[in-house]
Amino acid sequence: MKKSIVVVAVLLLAVAVIFVFPRPRQPVALPGKSAAEQDAAVAKALATASPQATAAIASNFAAPPQTIFYSAPPRPAIAPSGEPHPLEYTNLAPEIVLDNVRHAIRDYGSRFGGNPVGVNAEITRQLSGDNPKQVNFINPEAGMRLNDQGELVDPWGTPYFFHQLSGTEMEIRSAGPDKIMWTEDDLVTK
Repeated sequence: MKKSIVVVAVLLLAVAVIFVFPRPRQPVALPGKSAAEQDAAVAKALATASPQATAAIASNFAAPPQTIFYSAPPRPAIAPSGEPHPLEYTNLAPEIVLDNVRHAIRDYGSRFGGNPVGVNAEITRQLSGDNPKQVNFINPEAGMRLNDQGELVDPWGTPYFFHQLSGTEMEIRSAGPDKIMWTEDDLVTK
């Protein structure tokens, strides 16, 4: 019985080593052709290929495409001067950034049993690590940006408005592309 346990253990160890440390694969040569002949045939085929085929082949070796998780439809953003306000702080969709801020508030609330309180700068300080466990909930890669006054700002550079609805629920408002709070283009989440 002990011998069979040892044999099974040795076999399992050998299989694990094979999977953890696989041997590098060698290119397979076509029968009757050397590697140099194959390379020359590929070079000749590429030289005589159409531009579309060459572009298709080149695209296979290009950098992998970036995944876009969400693409918001374009919204009219007209400034008082008649010029549109472009996004200033991120290239993420404004709705995504607002949702990321909401998640940061909820993560804070889950961790500490209630939402951060105060005006934007005070809430931002608490989210940035001025909390009992010094946890930072602000993630610049998620589009969360701060202005010079230490306030969380929307993608157009306007500070968010935080309205505490209860100890665990908060409304977050972005002024939107017109940069004016309480207009019809505002973005709001709870």
